[in-house]
Formats: sequence, structure tokens, C-alpha cells
Amino acid sequence: MAITRLACLLTLLSTHCYFSVLAVVLRTDNDSPWTNEFDKIELSCLIDSISTLNPRIEWKKIKNEGPSYVYFDKKVSGDLENRAVIREPATLVITNATRSDTAKYRCEVTAPEDLKSFDEIVIDLTVRVKPVMPKCSVPKSVPVGKSAELSCLEEEGFPKSQYQWFKSKEEIPDDPKASHMFFNSSYTLDATTGTLKFTAVRKEDAGEYFCRAKNDAGSAECPAQQMEVYDIDIMGIILGVMVVVVVLLCITVGICCAYKKGYFSGQKQAGNNYKVPSKGDGVDYVRTDDEGDFRHKSSFVI
Repeated sequence: MAITRLACLLTLLSTHCYFSVLAVVLRTDNDSPWTNEFDKIELSCLIDSISTLNPRIEWKKIKNEGPSYVYFDKKVSGDLENRAVIREPATLVITNATRSDTAKYRCEVTAPEDLKSFDEIVIDLTVRVKPVMPKCSVPKSVPVGKSAELSCLEEEGFPKSQYQWFKSKEEIPDDPKASHMFFNSSYTLDATTGTLKFTAVRKEDAGEYFCRAKNDAGSAECPAQQMEVYDIDIMGIILGVMVVVVVLLCITVGICCAYKKGYFSGQKQAGNNYKVPSKGDGVDYVRTDDEGDFRHKSSFVI
């Protein structure tokens, strides 16, 4: 039979000679599918040409640590064991996709009875994850003319979140000159890191601020926080310093006067204290008219 088909192909002697190519050929409807987390997704693996009746079908998940089996020996295995099925002839259907399913998947079909007995296709799956509420930091109060930094961070979303800042529900543009509301403000906004930096805060910059993290799967916002802007009271600061100096001066003068009046001196000892020498054996001492002078009262007896 094979020889007959080959002869028809080579000679083309008759228009009534039909033949088929003995080769397994695969294709896919979408080699870069995506889905949102917890949704259903199909990784299509379609067989365009095959002669083998019962080909061997395998699916492998390819990550940095290497390939691992997803479908082998007519059974789904690994972390997709209870979340995926095969739809004939070779399409892999994930019924409940999670973020860990983001990877490349390879469909392999082996047809021993075909001349070209093996073919494969690779499908790059992306599972998008909606952002959670970002963590926002807004200074409560800032003096006029000083710098201020507002930060926003969200780490759960996939692909990585981009950030928007709002003041009083009005979106802050990347360029302050693009909006009459922020025309006189001086700031830089980084949509990738979520940082909003004011170079020199104005009174008009006071208000409620909140941040929104967004990606292709959705968005999330943090609660609004109030930022106050106040004037620096130079006269008040000067008066405060003067009061502190006067108080310290009064304390110093008081301490000096107390030293002069002897409040911190030790009390003087009253009178003279004499230490009477101890008597030697057989010796009596008699006090003379001269204070502090002693002499023998009697001689030693041997």
C-alpha cells in the first residue's frame, strides 16, 4: 500500500490516483492565551493530519526548573490533577486557573504508524491576577515650601500593577501642566513605582489623596488620606527660643546666688576635738597648765 502511494506521488500517471501524507501535524488556535484567576481556559492542541488510530498524547509544563508532566498515560497529574481534563483529541482544558498555572505548556503527539511520527506545539499561558488594596502612605502635615513624598505599593496583582494618584477624586496627571487644577504644582509622578513627590508644597496642595493600583485583570484602591499644609510661624519660633533662654538664665542666676549664700556648703565643725593618747602600762599622765601638754606622774617601778 505504501509503495503504491509513493508510486502515485512520483509518477503522477493518472488523475485518479489519490494518496495521503503519512505524517502527524499539530496546530493551535491560540499560542498565547490568557485568563483571569479562577476562570476556565482551553489550551488547544489540534491534530491536522494523522494515520495512527491511537496516538500517544502528552502535555508538559515548562518552567525555569525544567519540564514536568501534566498529562501522561491518559491521566492528568501534578497540581492540575483535579482542575483539568483532556478534550478530544488533545486539547487541555483548565477548569479553575490559578496564578501558579502561568507557564509554557507543550503538547506532544507520537504516532508510530506515520512516517513523520512526532510533532509538538508550545503554548504560553498567562493567568492574570486582580490587584488587592494597595498600601498607601500620605504625610499628615507638611510645611509650605518643603518637599513631600506619597507612596503606593501592591504586590499581589499579575501582571505587575500600574499606579494612579487622585486628589479630591481628581486624577493627578503625569504632567502638572496638563491640568488647570495642578498647573502651579511642582511634582513628579512615577506610575511604575507608585511614588508621588512634591518638590515644594503649596497651600493649594492640601487635600484628600488616594491611590489606585490596576492591571489587565482589574483594579483596587486604598482609602483616602488627608494631607494638611501649614505656614511656618517664624515669630512664634523666635519668641519660643527667647522664653527658653530667659528661663535658663533665671535658673543659672538662682543657682549662683544659692552658692554665694552657702546653701550648698558643708557645715563647719564646732570646737576642737582632741584625741587622748592611750595610757601605757604603769604610767600615769597629768595635765599641765599648758593645754595639750602631758608629763609623767610617777616613775616606773622595776
